[in-house]
Amino acid sequence: MDEYAMQQLKEFEGKKFKNITKEGLDLATDEEEKKKQEELTKANEQLCTVIKDTLGEKVEKVATSQRLSSSPCVIVTGEFGWTANMERIMKAQALRNSGMGSYMTSKKTLEINPTHPIVTELRKKVEKDKSDKTVKDLVWLLYETALLTSGFNLDEPNTFASRIHRMIKLGLAIDETETEADKPEDDIPALEEEGGDANEMEKVD
Repeated sequence: MDEYAMQQLKEFEGKKFKNITKEGLDLATDEEEKKKQEELTKANEQLCTVIKDTLGEKVEKVATSQRLSSSPCVIVTGEFGWTANMERIMKAQALRNSGMGSYMTSKKTLEINPTHPIVTELRKKVEKDKSDKTVKDLVWLLYETALLTSGFNLDEPNTFASRIHRMIKLGLAIDETETEADKPEDDIPALEEEGGDANEMEKVD
């Protein structure tokens, strides 16, 4: 009920409401803060471009954020679009038309925290080699974890789990090729052994 009500309730006692889960939130209070934000935006332009190219149509755009302090990134929706909660409500409607799926998906913007250590190190990796496969894996992990923390659902949870497992292997210094080599082979005796057994049988005969 609150989700429907707040869409119509724009202000109270002369104070306008602002949904912080949507884009367009400006928290800069003076010229110094605005200048600092512009510098951070410029420094992360390449990173934003790489993230957008990696995610493709999953997000409408990628931008630096002013709203984050401890999180590396967040998913926000368009100023006049649905929130994550409203998207869930509409998708759960029993009588909804199955062909309206595309209309029930919010246009998403990924906002990154330019001062977060993860984003800072990711920017350095991009500057060094933007085609690094690790960069792409990290971008997808950041996007999918941001979906969860922002209230959205994952389209492919199994793929997300696979990326998590790959990062765990990387953290534990487990080589993918080693894990393949360590798989137990079928219990089939070697050809030489089979030949040896046949020779023994001939001797017995």
